[in-house]
Amino acid sequence: MVKRTGPTNPYLKSLVEDLRKKSFETNTPIWKDVAEKLSRSRRRKVAVNIFEIEKNTEKNDFVIVPGIVLSVGELSKPVNIAAWKFSASAEEKIKKAKGKMMSIEELAKENPKGTGVKILV
Repeated sequence: MVKRTGPTNPYLKSLVEDLRKKSFETNTPIWKDVAEKLSRSRRRKVAVNIFEIEKNTEKNDFVIVPGIVLSVGELSKPVNIAAWKFSASAEEKIKKAKGKMMSIEELAKENPKGTGVKILV
C-alpha cells in the first residue's frame, strides 16, 4: 500500500485550498504555484536559508518562501518575507536587519494580484 503524500496538517491543507481559490478568482498564477509547492510531500518541502534571500533580493523586496526559512547566513537589508514557517534564529536575523515577517495569508490579503513578489525555492 502506498503511503499518503502531501500535507496532513489541517491548517496547511486549508491554506493550500484558499490559495488555489484565490488564484482562480484573481486569475493570478502565483498563488497556484505557491499552493503547489506547499502541497508537496515532506521530502520535497522547500527550505531557504537567509544567505539565499540576501543574494536574490534588493532592499524592501517582497519574497514568498513556500516552506521554511532557515538561519544560515546574514541579512544586511530590510526584506519583506512571507513563509509557512521561520526558524527562531532566522526570525532574529530578519528583525535585526529591520525586515518584516508575515504569513503567506497576510501577503495574499495585502497583495491579491501578487505583483512584485518573488518566489524563492
